[in-house]
Amino acid sequence: MTARGLTIILIVLRIVLMLSLAARPLRPRRTLAALTAVSAAVALGGCGALQDDQAQAGREVVASFYPLAWVTGQVAGDDWTVTNLTTPGGEPHDLELGIGATAEVTEADLVVYLAGFQPAVDDAVTTNAGGETLDAADVVDLQPVADHSEEGHAEDGHEDGHDHGDLDPHFWLDPLRMADLGDAVADRLAELDPEEAETYGERATQLRSQLEELDGDYETGLASCELETVVVSHDAFGYLARYGLHLEPINGLSPDAEPNPATLAELAGVIEDEGVTTVFSERLASPALAETLASDLDVETGVLDPIEGLTSETAGDDYLSLMRENLAALQEANRC
Repeated sequence: MTARGLTIILIVLRIVLMLSLAARPLRPRRTLAALTAVSAAVALGGCGALQDDQAQAGREVVASFYPLAWVTGQVAGDDWTVTNLTTPGGEPHDLELGIGATAEVTEADLVVYLAGFQPAVDDAVTTNAGGETLDAADVVDLQPVADHSEEGHAEDGHEDGHDHGDLDPHFWLDPLRMADLGDAVADRLAELDPEEAETYGERATQLRSQLEELDGDYETGLASCELETVVVSHDAFGYLARYGLHLEPINGLSPDAEPNPATLAELAGVIEDEGVTTVFSERLASPALAETLASDLDVETGVLDPIEGLTSETAGDDYLSLMRENLAALQEANRC
């Protein structure tokens, strides 16, 4: 029996125990004794295999969604297995963890996640994480959520079901904040593997160099645009504002949020008054609202990727290439 198989069995037994106690409250001791005995037998029976499996297994890192997995992989290198909990094409906000994913969190030497962004991951980290954890919110400087209170967005009351508080979680659209995360990953891996600390530091330095170059491309590429306003599908692009852009989202912080009629009317006025050429939709979310708004106002539609995850269409891309595609789309739309 493999280590992962044993972990899954023990998790299942724990769930069965909870359900059994809830269904048979008058006989908890007998149920508990029986399941404890089964758990012990499974554990003992798999003990030798578990030890052999651990001796042969590579080091394991779990990251909760794509940008975190990408940074971690760049720093960890091939000596570590980096698992992304959010499958390609999946919306990370809506992630639910099955037994297998929960087992991965339990077994990982390190879990890299963003507290408040994926509630199911937060719960799994709190309840099941057996190794070290790294909350990106603790090591990057999250900026406040842009104030759209006068625009009537649905997130004002957190009606989208994703309470991000007063901070914008979408930090990965800022390359320099991604570099800060890379440094933190290197430090944490060095604690777990001191012999390779220098290697992790060198990789983080190389990653920072690439991300600083990307940041420079954005600063130069957006320095002289005819237009400043960018209409986007949901409020995920606020970190791009430091390049001189003014972001106007249709939806709130979650792509599932719905704008009210006043928001749409105000956006229509902004598009007409400021000569906006393009309304951007995105991958992983329905483009219907963006396409309808663009059609009604006779402007173009485009795709601006929030890079929350890869799809079948972007399977051959990575964070750097997608950020550069976004830059090209912004330059075209805003006549830079």
